[in-house]
Amino acid sequence: MPAAPETQVHPTQTRKADHLRICLEGPVQCAQITTGLERYRFTHCGLPELDLQDIDLSTTFLGHRLGAPLLISSMTGGTDAAHRINRRLAAVAQRYRLAMGVGSQRVGVENPELMNTFAVRDQAPDILLLANLGAVQFNYGYGVDQCRRVIDKLGASGLILHLNPLQEAVQNGGDTNFKGLLHKIEQVCATLPVPVIVKEVGNGISAPLVQRLVAAGVAAVDVAGAGGTSWAKVESERAADAHQRRLGQTFGEWGLPTADCIVQARAVAPDLPLIASGGLRHGLDVAKAIALGADVAGLAMPFLRAASESEADVAALAEVLMAEIKTVLFCTGQSRLPGLQQPGLLQETRG
Repeated sequence: MPAAPETQVHPTQTRKADHLRICLEGPVQCAQITTGLERYRFTHCGLPELDLQDIDLSTTFLGHRLGAPLLISSMTGGTDAAHRINRRLAAVAQRYRLAMGVGSQRVGVENPELMNTFAVRDQAPDILLLANLGAVQFNYGYGVDQCRRVIDKLGASGLILHLNPLQEAVQNGGDTNFKGLLHKIEQVCATLPVPVIVKEVGNGISAPLVQRLVAAGVAAVDVAGAGGTSWAKVESERAADAHQRRLGQTFGEWGLPTADCIVQARAVAPDLPLIASGGLRHGLDVAKAIALGADVAGLAMPFLRAASESEADVAALAEVLMAEIKTVLFCTGQSRLPGLQQPGLLQETRG
C-alpha cells in the first residue's frame, strides 16, 4: 500500500498553533510593568439608593447595542483548536450580546481552506463581530481587496487593523517595513463600507498616534496597553536562535501602561469611540477603564483560558465579569455605565 501523502502545514498556521500553546502554557505575562489600573480606587457609597437588580450594563458601540461593555478581544484562528475556541466564544457573545474580534485572518488569506477556522456567524448572527488583519501587511502585497475578503468571509461588522512593530521586530523573519502605513490606513478607511478600528497588541497607543489615526479617519481605537500578555515574550519562547530569544527577553516589559493610554487618548480625542484592553483581568478592571474614559473594555487571556476548556466556562466567565461590573456600579451609587465617569468617583492613589 502506498504511503499516504503528507499534509502540508503552512508556516503561518504553525505560528498560530505556537502562539496558542505558548499563551496558554508559557511565562509570557508582564511581570514588572503593570496596567496602571491598580493605582485607582473608586469612592465607595454606603447608601447607594439603588436596587442591584435594576442596574443596566447595556451600551451602544459603533451602532451596535451591547448587553455589557465587553469585547472578547482578537485572539486566534488558523487551526482546528482555534476554530473550537472561536465558536465557543461566539456562542457566548451571542448569548450575552457581547462584541467579539477574531485573530489575524492573514492565515486564511494565504490559505483559503483555513478561513473557515474563523467562521462563527452561524453561532453569533447579530453580534458586533470584527475581522482582523495586520496593518503592516499593506507593505507586503495586501490592500483593500484583502480587507474586503476577510470582512466578507467572516460576515464582519467592522475591521480591526492591528499594529505590532515590537512583535515583528522580535519575531524570526518578521515583517518590519512600517513605512507609509498611515496613508494606506487612511485609504482603507475611506474605501471600506464598515468601520475600521486600529489597535496595538499589548504595547499601547500614545496620544500623538491617536491624533494621527483620528485624522486618518479610523472609526475607533483600541489602546491595547502594556501590563498583560507580552508578545515579545511570546516570540522569545518560539525563537529560532539565541539572538531572537534575547531580543524578546530584553523587550518583554516594553510599552505604555493601559491606564495611561486611556487617559491620554480620551484627552486628545474626546468623542472617539475608545476600547481599553491590555492586561484587564476582571470586572473591576473593566469598570476602572470605563471610568477613565473608555467606552468598551477588551479581554483576551481570561476568555482564551476559559474557551480552551468549554463553552460553559466561557459563559461562567462572562457572567462573573458582568456581576463584577454591576457590583462596582451598585457600590458607587450608579445605575448606568456613564455614571462611572463622574468627576471624583475614581481617584488616583500614589504610594
